[in-house]
Amino acid sequence: MAAQDAVFIGVQGTVLALDSATGGELWRTSLKGSDFVNVTLLDGRLYASTKGEIFALDPGTGTPLWRNKLKGLGLGFVTIAGSAQVPLAAAWRRKQQAAAAGGAAAAS
Repeated sequence: MAAQDAVFIGVQGTVLALDSATGGELWRTSLKGSDFVNVTLLDGRLYASTKGEIFALDPGTGTPLWRNKLKGLGLGFVTIAGSAQVPLAAAWRRKQQAAAAGGAAAAS
């Protein structure tokens, strides 16, 4: 199954890939601990962060490709974002602006 047909979930120190059509589990990778895991898919790689570390995973298998302990930054909550999320946000913002402009024109 292709990565674009999967839903990636981060929970309790684990990343799971689920079949988007059936919800069935495709793979599971334990990262560390039992903490929140933030995930994003960017340019064919899956990135996950938990307990002050970031990991790159193969989205087809869950195999860790690399990890960075982000030394000197503690074990705090790590957030990540991919560039694929930015165009979606920009498109949503343009749609909202167009709707607001259309409402203002209709009121004139």
